[in-house]
Amino acid sequence: MRLAEKVAIVVGAGQTPGDTIGNGRATSILFAREGARLLLVDRDADSARETAATIEGEGGKCAVFEADVTREDHCREFADACVDQYGQIDILHNNVGIGTGDAGATRLTEEAWDLIMNVNLKSAFLTCKHVLPIMRKQRSGCITNISSAAAVCASNILAYKTSKAGLNALTHAIAMSNAKYGIRANAIMPGLMDTPMAIEGISQARGISKQDLRQVRDSVVPLGQKMGSAWDVAYAALFLASDEAKFITGVMLPVDGGQCAKIG
Repeated sequence: MRLAEKVAIVVGAGQTPGDTIGNGRATSILFAREGARLLLVDRDADSARETAATIEGEGGKCAVFEADVTREDHCREFADACVDQYGQIDILHNNVGIGTGDAGATRLTEEAWDLIMNVNLKSAFLTCKHVLPIMRKQRSGCITNISSAAAVCASNILAYKTSKAGLNALTHAIAMSNAKYGIRANAIMPGLMDTPMAIEGISQARGISKQDLRQVRDSVVPLGQKMGSAWDVAYAALFLASDEAKFITGVMLPVDGGQCAKIG
């Protein structure tokens, strides 16, 4: 019950269909198991309801809110809805992210750049913008943004890398400007993970089997030559959201099996 009496908004609480669990769903389920009441935000309400069904089946408390977090009015609405239902917001967990259409600098289209920046970076700005006033009034709160090891490691997907580097900068700025209100902000940088978004999406884009893709990705992970899972991200998020991390802010935490440690 490390999150007992806390209220959490998980943005991106559904997931891409696949044969493993995604980061947003795993984090939502773990937060509920640890006592949090949740608002599950996703543009795919049916997927968020699948997450909710698992939580409610285990005796947890949650509600679903359908939203496009690249739209400011939707972000304002779910922040207000959370306060209306639960009376507070203790945790904001930003999990959305895409790499659709990404490429190198000479092949990347303007449309793909704009879409990736809007989903990966603008959305976190907008959710923070409308949750922060509530947390400031409470004089407490925790924001965790899901970034990527790609923000600091070599990558040939330009827009995704740039958006996640921007998300790190956004996290740092929010942490420093809101510390005086008792609000913490941190980012998690997952490395190569065995999640539906990665495996299903990349295997289709590259035209290779999921098994072959898993073997390639596993082989480059320093720790045991095995990708992480969504539960690895979820447990890191649980720690950062809990009072055990009450003196931690402005941190970009790699959860990557040593991938970022190879730098330098």
